[in-house]
Amino acid sequence: MILLSICLLQLAAGAQIKTGAEQTDLYLPMLSGKTVAVFANTTSVIGKTHLVDSLLKKGIRITKIFSPEHGFRGEADAGATVGNQVDAATGIPIISLYGNKTKPTAADLEGIDVMLFDIQDVGVRFYTYIASMQRYMEAAIENHRLLVILDRPDPNGFYVDGPVLDTAFRSFVGMQPIPIVYGMTIGEYARMLLGEHWVKGDTAFRLIVIPCKNYTHGSRYVLPVKPSPNLPTMQSVYLYPALCLFEGTPVSLGRGTSKPFQQFGHPAFPHEGYSFTPESVPGATHPPQMGEVCYGYDLSAINVEKATGNRWSLQWLLKAYALFPDKEHFFNGNGSGFDRLTGSSTLRQQLREGLTEDEIRKSWEPALSHFKTLRKKYLLYAD
Repeated sequence: MILLSICLLQLAAGAQIKTGAEQTDLYLPMLSGKTVAVFANTTSVIGKTHLVDSLLKKGIRITKIFSPEHGFRGEADAGATVGNQVDAATGIPIISLYGNKTKPTAADLEGIDVMLFDIQDVGVRFYTYIASMQRYMEAAIENHRLLVILDRPDPNGFYVDGPVLDTAFRSFVGMQPIPIVYGMTIGEYARMLLGEHWVKGDTAFRLIVIPCKNYTHGSRYVLPVKPSPNLPTMQSVYLYPALCLFEGTPVSLGRGTSKPFQQFGHPAFPHEGYSFTPESVPGATHPPQMGEVCYGYDLSAINVEKATGNRWSLQWLLKAYALFPDKEHFFNGNGSGFDRLTGSSTLRQQLREGLTEDEIRKSWEPALSHFKTLRKKYLLYAD
């Protein structure tokens, strides 16, 4: 396999970050005269124009669009099945790669010369876009197609933390042995998949990553487009790594309100102070605790960096577990959903045993330190 990065650019102090997609001069020559498939969604933009529209105007022949969770236009519920469609704006067929089908088939790629990938990720293991990218890469390898990834900054790329996934718990919300917050752009992560042989392929396969300009892992990149319906603000993006674990419990994290991933609560929490009521809304048509008054905490105005110390914080999970009166039913079902998110059954057991956050954090070693060392081999940007 050949891992290529076009033009590793020097950081200019104070210069504006430019995504891979914005640097069209670096990749248009690879697409010109070719038949192109694009993996994209609503975040795939150049300025205020969708990538697909921009490329079509430049004469690039796009014959197929693939879309991830939430669909091509990005408004489907989390986990919802999105069927194949035709894009109304361009007439190009859209093939959904979320649900029963997660990888393009040989028939899907018939006549395709170049596979392009441009999705804004958030740098969290259970956010499904990296799983979609892996499946797309596998299809490129198996069908001997050139894969070009237009890189975008990782908005949570300034720290690495959390338990490393036990591969016995692999799922679409966690496919590889990486921590919950892994501190890599999607282009860097793709390089790791190949370099660590986590995807199989022949030696002739070429991955080309068009890197961001003027970005480092210390950058605080403000997303120009919300990455999914329930991550509407940067506050929600920063809180997402910690609050998403509530998806495996009855606790509401604000889906069905104006503050998803910025608050949490439950009807059984103490009936005092802050409250909210989830309702059916676009992007969250059947949210947990719909129509029920949930008592809890509003995190929408806190300083996340100060509250967490740039770590994957367990404080809100521990607080919710302490407040929940029926500990036997804190985890949905048999706990399998919670375990898939955390990457093992260990954290669930640690909560039941009453371990402190410091005790839990110590259990992540030495796997976490090993990953941090491994990660450095594949970075395209300074830490």
